[in-house]
Amino acid sequence: MGLSYRLIRIRARVHRPLPRQFHHRFNILYFGRDEFSCKVFQNLYSASDVWQNLIIATQPDQIIGRKRDVLSVCQFLSSSAVVALIVRVIIAPLKRLGEQLSLPVATIPHVRSELKTWMPPLPFYPLPGPPPSNHLLLTASFGRILPFSLLSLFRPTHTLNVHPSALPAYRGPAPIQRAILNGEQDTAVCVIEMKRRGGIDAGDVLGSVPVTIPPGIAYGPLRDSLAQNGGELLVSVLRSILSGTERRIPQSPLTPSTPHAPFITPVDSQPDFARETAEDVVRRHLALSHHKPLTTYLPAATRTVQLHDPSVLPSGAGGTCRPSSLASSQVPPGTLLRVPMLKSEFRSLMPAKSWWDGVRRHWKDAEGCITFTNPPA
Repeated sequence: MGLSYRLIRIRARVHRPLPRQFHHRFNILYFGRDEFSCKVFQNLYSASDVWQNLIIATQPDQIIGRKRDVLSVCQFLSSSAVVALIVRVIIAPLKRLGEQLSLPVATIPHVRSELKTWMPPLPFYPLPGPPPSNHLLLTASFGRILPFSLLSLFRPTHTLNVHPSALPAYRGPAPIQRAILNGEQDTAVCVIEMKRRGGIDAGDVLGSVPVTIPPGIAYGPLRDSLAQNGGELLVSVLRSILSGTERRIPQSPLTPSTPHAPFITPVDSQPDFARETAEDVVRRHLALSHHKPLTTYLPAATRTVQLHDPSVLPSGAGGTCRPSSLASSQVPPGTLLRVPMLKSEFRSLMPAKSWWDGVRRHWKDAEGCITFTNPPA
């Protein structure tokens, strides 16, 4: 009886269920391009316990011409007629970071439609069989929608995205800018599963960290804060996947009041002085000036004017049209906007007083002031 009892105990130990674990660190294909994806990647790179191979995939170098023509490097090299247009080459910050770290960097095709047939390098393609359990695809501010042909090289649970918003709020390509524009006080950063069908940024959430939006913060500092939190969160999520302890929570359903984050367009940089307060205009500047300065129009929409470094002028600080620091009276009553630097179309950036001294008389009204107008329809 004693021998039989010992055998039963041994069998119970052998058949005890064990938590699911991955015994090999990940081979990671990381898609990104800008400063947000760089900071997330730096956290990932430092966590060598979760990866054994890192390969970066990013967008190709771009050449910007004097007429704002955007050309790939291969287009430039194949056409001598392009030489006269060249101003600068834009290289993705993530590509520079990868080269500094001596990591392999792959670039996707310049033509968007060709991404559907692009395949990543070894070990992700070709595959000898089903996607391995330690292959992982990550994205962070990549700027392109990955096709099904690429996602299908990985297990459905092994394609993750770092998204800087409190999902399902602000799904889309510009969540940080839209949150600042709308005057949000709180946001978040999430790590989500990428759905192959059913909507962008709509996958299950594996982790989320709330982030406060301080008053007066600009896009750059908020982006860096979200990226740092996102990078730390990503590492935590990957460790939980390796240990088999991750949780995947479906997002809440969308409602009519759920804010979205569509692409930023040139119209977003044009304040509407007939409707927006000075605070609204300054938020617009904080959200978008890293990419494009605020732009308005002189009377009759004849020329554009860029407004640099605007700020709210406290009530009772003085009248309007002050040459030393131009203040607009065309915002709603009780709010004034201070604009210390301006740039007219075809002119250089200059202090407000110098700009004012060069304004033509027929642009001023009877009181000697200028009313900025909306762009032509």
